[in-house]
Amino acid sequence: MSFVADILGAARARIQPAPYAGAVTPQEAHALLEADPAIKLIDVRTNAERDWVGRVDIPAAQHGAVQWSTYPGGAANPDFLAQLAAAAGKDEVLLFLCRSGVRSRHAAKLATENGYTHCFDILEGFEGDKDEHGHRKHVAGWCKCGLPWLGA
Repeated sequence: MSFVADILGAARARIQPAPYAGAVTPQEAHALLEADPAIKLIDVRTNAERDWVGRVDIPAAQHGAVQWSTYPGGAANPDFLAQLAAAAGKDEVLLFLCRSGVRSRHAAKLATENGYTHCFDILEGFEGDKDEHGHRKHVAGWCKCGLPWLGA
């Protein structure tokens, strides 16, 4: 488990001080998920994004889907913390993922403020930022890194 500890240590150092445990790259997130079946990825994108854009291809036991905001409209999910509690324990290592790395930071911060002790943001998100043509999945993110995902 020193491999896992090394990655988490680097993640903690990467963005200190931070309002959550740290940040991992998509490659580090995937390596952590493969190395330790107790680590969970919490996808905070909307159900529509997961259905229409795609989602990570990892074991179901390691994948939680808890919308940060709702579709349509983008309103804050009033049940976020209750749904997170149903998906994960407060002492589990949680890797938060969104489209490009903004909502996941907010989710990791809120979870930390509510007693979750090992919250990490996945930098770059699932699709990353837009390229010069306004398209995603070409600049950065889980998909650009060639990590396993299922398309819509």
